[in-house]
Amino acid sequence: MKLRVFHQLQVAHSALFRAADRRTRQTVGLTTSQFAVLFVLSQSDAQPISEIAKRLSMGKSSLTGLVDRMVERGLVARIASASDGRVTNIHLAPSGATLLARAKEETKHFNAALLAPFSDEEQVVIRRFLTHLVDHADEIINPATTQSGGYDD
Repeated sequence: MKLRVFHQLQVAHSALFRAADRRTRQTVGLTTSQFAVLFVLSQSDAQPISEIAKRLSMGKSSLTGLVDRMVERGLVARIASASDGRVTNIHLAPSGATLLARAKEETKHFNAALLAPFSDEEQVVIRRFLTHLVDHADEIINPATTQSGGYDD
């Protein structure tokens, strides 16, 4: 029986993030997308939406609405760039940092629960596989054409 990795990854991703979203909404009051934005800002504050969107692999228009809601809740703030008045940077607000700390505790639970059934050796393989996907996704899905300019049959 052949393993349908691509399909299984898509199904696993959807199920995992639905469950994580439900839990973080209940326990912290954040969606996983909001948590991701706060996490990115905690690593490097004062970023334009375009940079956050790139780091999260999200569309800029989707992220704009998300950030609007986060501004309304006081989790982040929009502040004009001191170096370029045309750019508005997103900043982590103190209340966002507080919720982020709580959400990070939730992700520790997620990681422990995800890895619990696997040995240390298996966890090394899982890490290697996931790193491989991150580092090579585009070339895996969009392989270069052959030297002649055609595609292999």
